[in-house]
Amino acid sequence: MAPIPGSGLAKGLAVTLRTMTRKTVTEQYPDAQPDLPPRTRGVIGLFEENCTVCMLCARECPDWCIYIDSHKETVPAATPGGRERSRNVLDRFAIDFSLCMYCGICIEVCPFDALFWSPEFEYAETDIRELTHERDKLREWMWTVPAPSALDPGAEEPKEIAAARKTAEKLAAQQTPPVTEPLADEQARAAEGPTRSQGDSQQQTDQPRPSSSPTSGLAGPPSDRSAADDRPQPDPSAPARPGTSPQPKQEGQE
Repeated sequence: MAPIPGSGLAKGLAVTLRTMTRKTVTEQYPDAQPDLPPRTRGVIGLFEENCTVCMLCARECPDWCIYIDSHKETVPAATPGGRERSRNVLDRFAIDFSLCMYCGICIEVCPFDALFWSPEFEYAETDIRELTHERDKLREWMWTVPAPSALDPGAEEPKEIAAARKTAEKLAAQQTPPVTEPLADEQARAAEGPTRSQGDSQQQTDQPRPSSSPTSGLAGPPSDRSAADDRPQPDPSAPARPGTSPQPKQEGQE
């Protein structure tokens, strides 16, 4: 359906008429602080512990309003026979807010999350030269940075959290090695051992004990023993029957 000609102008005039009929309200600043959005670009806060003096923020700043000074220190070797290393130590970090145009490039290019936006806006000075704030003042503004907003339930997990979680799972898997199959079988047999021994002993007690023969003095059925004793023994000197193999001679017989 095509829009009606002049409908946009009518909507704009309706908004103007509604605004004209409202009562004006004056915010009593500085007695009443304004309610600013959480992502307001007021000033830049510095988290000094994360700064590695990589100079990316100073190089990418289009106004060249960031001043950084540092020096190098030698770090001794962590292990015997290791190599000494050097690291940069921050001496000065200042931002000239009289030149800053609040583009936020320095915050975006910082690879170590050392710079943040703060909604603080009360930093006016009577002298323009006082608008160059050093790292101590930037550190104070860091504590006014609001917490990040919650992610959408369907959003992807941040890369930093995902990498940290995978590393923690890998370390946990290395510290607790998996149980091998032979070890698992031994543990299972050890757990079933007492049960089996009790069952075997119960079966042994339930079976009747064989009676001993008074004549032979050996345990076992007497009928079998007597039958075995009554069998005729072969004569080694007798000729072998046809179709049978001769008996081997025993030691001491000729």
